Amino acid sequence: MKFGLILVLILLTGSIAAHFLQVHNGYVLINFHGYTVEMSVPVLIFVTFLAYLAVRSLIRIWRAPRELGEMAARARAQRASQRITKGFIALSEGKLARGERLLTKGAADSETPLLNYLTAARAAQAQGDRQRRDGWLKMAQDSDSDTTNAVLLTQAELQIAAGEYPAARKNLAQIRDSQPNHPQALKLLGELLHIEHDWHALTDLLPQLRRAKNIPARTLDDWTIESFQAELAAPNLDLDSIDAYWNQLPRALRKHERLLRARIQALVASNNNELAATAICRTLKTDWDNELVAIYGKLKLAEKNGQLRQTEKWLNQYPEDPVILLAAGRVCVRNELWGKARSYIESSLAIAATPAAYQELGQLMLKLDETAAATTAFAKGLTLSTVGSPHIPRLENTGP
Repeated sequence: MKFGLILVLILLTGSIAAHFLQVHNGYVLINFHGYTVEMSVPVLIFVTFLAYLAVRSLIRIWRAPRELGEMAARARAQRASQRITKGFIALSEGKLARGERLLTKGAADSETPLLNYLTAARAAQAQGDRQRRDGWLKMAQDSDSDTTNAVLLTQAELQIAAGEYPAARKNLAQIRDSQPNHPQALKLLGELLHIEHDWHALTDLLPQLRRAKNIPARTLDDWTIESFQAELAAPNLDLDSIDAYWNQLPRALRKHERLLRARIQALVASNNNELAATAICRTLKTDWDNELVAIYGKLKLAEKNGQLRQTEKWLNQYPEDPVILLAAGRVCVRNELWGKARSYIESSLAIAATPAAYQELGQLMLKLDETAAATTAFAKGLTLSTVGSPHIPRLENTGP
């Protein structure tokens, strides 16, 4: 462009010079509304050039305020960018107050004021000032009306971290009113429900959380296990409710030991002992679980002889397992096999003394009218159960 302008000036200068070198350099007459202007061609060219310069000067003067404003804005933006950079550096160095001040001072002239205010809100909360945090969040909202969800999500996240759970729920509900499947809102709500142990609500939300696919599978599995375990432990569940909860579980989790145990305990609590026994036996064929064996030993089944046969079958596999021995002793008590029951329980205690085994032995001794032996067993069991407790005095053994 500069080359073209230089070329035009050279041609113009040459043209003027050529006209002056000629003897007859031309003549111009202009008649307009009774006014007459006479001049030579070189003079006309010179006047035209002056007029052009005058027009250009006027245009420059006219544009000067805008151009000066743009220059000032660029300068402000550059200074703001420098302050923002320094602000982020300060935050990364742990200088929260300085970082917050630099970010907000340059926010008005920043190309990303929303980011400045949201980061400043996090810095304010880190300093324990929730009121200033909310002020920056409001300014973030005012800076761009199309970023409502981003502001609400940030506010909800900070409120959860600060323990302001009802306020966080309100903000997340506002987002989900317009976008029920918003992935980040679902994730934060899941975290909130887990923190509050609102297992029923979390159970209902789990299908949406799985579809959102923005939470690690391990975390979702942990939430599922905890929530369904709590749901199955609820009082007054009937068999239909237990089955309904079980059918909601992903198939991969139906073999998880905590959930299997929770279902069995729910069946026992709802007086479905036969179903519980069947579930225990089926589970123990592939995954041995001493806690399930203990539950089986406490079941009151119609087929008491069958229950004893099953327990002794396990005992043949694991003859020195104290849990099976105690379970067998309990089943023998229900079958009124007193001598066998005593033998099993005492064998269990010989391998591993536990308060539960001493309790069973004490109850058995009472049935046999051996009060002294019962008292000794109860005392030993109480001593074991209170070992290490600073609040309950330890009882001395009263037996041999």
